[in-house]
Amino acid sequence: MGRKALIIAVDGHSSCGKSTFAKAIARELGYTYLDSGAMYRAVTLWALEHGLIGEEGLDRERLVAALPGIRISFEKDPATGGNLTLLNGRNVEEEIRGMEVSRWVSEVSRIPEVREHLVRLQRQLAGHGGIVMDGRDIGTVVFPDADIKIFMTARPEVRARRRYLELLEKGERVTFEEVLRNVEERDRIDSSRAVSPLRQAPDAVVLDNSEMSIEEELEWFRKLLHEKGYGEKGDEDRH
Repeated sequence: MGRKALIIAVDGHSSCGKSTFAKAIARELGYTYLDSGAMYRAVTLWALEHGLIGEEGLDRERLVAALPGIRISFEKDPATGGNLTLLNGRNVEEEIRGMEVSRWVSEVSRIPEVREHLVRLQRQLAGHGGIVMDGRDIGTVVFPDADIKIFMTARPEVRARRRYLELLEKGERVTFEEVLRNVEERDRIDSSRAVSPLRQAPDAVVLDNSEMSIEEELEWFRKLLHEKGYGEKGDEDRH
């Protein structure tokens, strides 16, 4: 058989390293990495910057009306080789990772029209395969027929500690307790929302990386790739 360009879906809880893992997979296979979480964060950033989020909460109607004018794309970072997230042509990779966006992204993500808009865009970006995408509903909603589905998780305290250290490195003044509350609240919202809730696809393989390094995660993935019947670089095994 010839080369088959796979679609690999990585779902799971917030702050469990989905993006780091998915990016590493994409580099290993020579695939394109699509960061669905960054897309929802970009919409959230747009809402914050345009006054749609305030003391009274989120103005859902105005945000839904504005969706056709919110353009999200990705391009390679020439310095690192990684992805940069563009919001209407502007690089917002740093801004979308801040705590204020984290506080609101689950609320934005639960809006059906936002999800429908971004799912359409994600499917367009995926093209004919050769992609790795991570998020909350990639294997259940966006690509239910993905070749490989992985569901990542880690203990809440572990995820909060990782996120806390990331924010400190960026100079944000937060407490560990505040970050842990945010992680637990996002879990609650993501798992209970009416549209595309966070759940493990029946055919997904669970990866609990509470005690794993990225190198150990990659070794785990290489074994999974062969167990699924795919050879090196995503080739189908030749029998």
